[in-house]
Amino acid sequence: MPSEIEQLYETDFYAWTRVQAKELRRLARARWNGPLDLKHLAIEVADMGSEVLHGMESQLERIIEHLLKLQYSPAREPRADWEDTVDQARTEILRRLSPSTERKLRRDLDRRWQAGRRRAARALARHGEQDAAAAMPQACPYRFEQLLELDWYPPPAA
Repeated sequence: MPSEIEQLYETDFYAWTRVQAKELRRLARARWNGPLDLKHLAIEVADMGSEVLHGMESQLERIIEHLLKLQYSPAREPRADWEDTVDQARTEILRRLSPSTERKLRRDLDRRWQAGRRRAARALARHGEQDAAAAMPQACPYRFEQLLELDWYPPPAA
C-alpha cells in the first residue's frame, strides 16, 4: 500500500514538489548533518514543480490565443492549424492537470487571458486584421472548462 506522500507523487506532482521542498528546508533549518545539500535540493525540487506549472500556463495562453483567432479572424486557411494547436495544448495540460495545478490555473486565468489575447491581437494585426484584433473582449468570455474541453471551439464572431 503506497504511503500518503507516494500517492501525492502519483496524483499531484506539483503539490508533491511543494511538500518535499518544505520538508527539505525544514531539515536544513534543523541543521541535519548528512551528506545532502538540503538548501539547494529544496530549490531544485520546488523548481521542478514550478516548471510543470509554467508549462501549463504557457499552453493555456496558446489555447486562448488560438481560440481568439478562430473566433475573430475572417481568414479561412489557417483554421485547421489553429484547431490542431488548441488540441495539442489541451492534451498537454490535461496530461499534467492535478487538483493543485487546476486551482493555480483557475486563480491566474485573467493573467493567462491577457497574455493570450495580446499574442492573438499582435498576430491578427500582422496579417492586416486590425478590426478582428480590436473586436476581441478585454475580459475572458470562456469558462475554464471550455478552455480545456477537447471538442469545444467558440462560434465565429458575427
